Amino acid sequence: MKLLTKQIRRKLPPLYAQDGKDGQAVAYVKYFTPDSSFSWFATEGSPEGDDFLFFGLVEGHCKELGYFTLAELQRARGPLGLPIERDLHFKPTTLAEIAPELF
Repeated sequence: MKLLTKQIRRKLPPLYAQDGKDGQAVAYVKYFTPDSSFSWFATEGSPEGDDFLFFGLVEGHCKELGYFTLAELQRARGPLGLPIERDLHFKPTTLAEIAPELF
């Protein structure tokens, strides 16, 4: 599965474009491990050398805002060895709707 399509690149604001919006920042794409409970919600992203750097909400053992790269997503595997997937049915959603307890 292609994690970062041309359509997503066009839709995703560049890094820092939603800075200061807090819970009103919009996540445009969701990635997840099909064999565990980890998810990544990207609100922004920009090319970084040969890679692509995202900023957004990461849900794992806890929920936190942070940076992650396309290369990290492509290398990561869940406990059963399954690769990360892109949620094909995800619609743009504010971070406050995804994780109200953080805002």
